[in-house]
Amino acid sequence: MASEEHPYHPKDAIGASIKATMITTGAGALISGVQNTLTKQNVGAMGVFTRTGGTIAVFAAMGGSYAFAKTAAANLRRKDDSWNPAIGGFFAGSMLGLRGIFQARPHMRALSLTVDMVLGAFDYTGGVLTGYTRDPTVDEVSRKEYLRKNRRRPIEQTVAELGEGRGVYAPGYEERRRERIKAAYGIDVQPPVPAYA
Repeated sequence: MASEEHPYHPKDAIGASIKATMITTGAGALISGVQNTLTKQNVGAMGVFTRTGGTIAVFAAMGGSYAFAKTAAANLRRKDDSWNPAIGGFFAGSMLGLRGIFQARPHMRALSLTVDMVLGAFDYTGGVLTGYTRDPTVDEVSRKEYLRKNRRRPIEQTVAELGEGRGVYAPGYEERRRERIKAAYGIDVQPPVPAYA
């Protein structure tokens, strides 16, 4: 959740909803085009608007209502926290529930609450899918090198636990292997010659 340290600055709800409507209308047109391509009948290029055009309208309504409700709620509450995306998600889910077979009120309520909870929880957890936010002052490469060194075992311990073979070889493995082959089969194995020699 956002910290309450700084004062809230109002945002433009109309501008945000117009921008979100344009973006989601483009996404809806793309998905409508895919739906039109995958139909069994030949409906033509205008089928994007005539046959599967409802997808464009639903995407546009969802994006616009989400952005407007989220920004308006933030402006009215004068807080920028996780409740704003939850309120926007409720309205976006209700737009999804208005379409087609979901015209029944229980379906509309269920979709509204589902989208509401998912978007609210997503914002509450930091708004990222990669996990917690890392310290921006620490270099990512040095952090990963430290983690590798911190968990690294000596090769002797690994060989003692697993044995040699299957990609785990201790230093001097080739010499010991040649001696074992010579003792068991009487064959003298020569060391491999490098390709560049």
